[in-house]
Amino acid sequence: MKLKATDPDDFAAVVAGLEKLRYRQYHREPLSKALGDGLFELRHVGKLNTRVLWFFMKGRRIVAVHGIRSKGQAIAKRDLETARTRMRDWQQRYEENEL
Repeated sequence: MKLKATDPDDFAAVVAGLEKLRYRQYHREPLSKALGDGLFELRHVGKLNTRVLWFFMKGRRIVAVHGIRSKGQAIAKRDLETARTRMRDWQQRYEENEL
């Protein structure tokens, strides 16, 4: 966890945001935003914009697949692709274990 070492305050805020995702009322802006195809972002604005990309699994599980820190507002296409690839991989492995 590079964020924990470099910016403990932002790390604490991101962890608190992840905790809030347990409750449905936080599954919307400004804390969370749908990105399409089942992928969401958790947003935290601090010294840098910190985002955690995540998705839902069966059993009300939330799986975080990618983290980003940037000064810009947009998420780079390569970061979205990384998150979607990890999400698909996670879902395939989960389905294999269910069989």
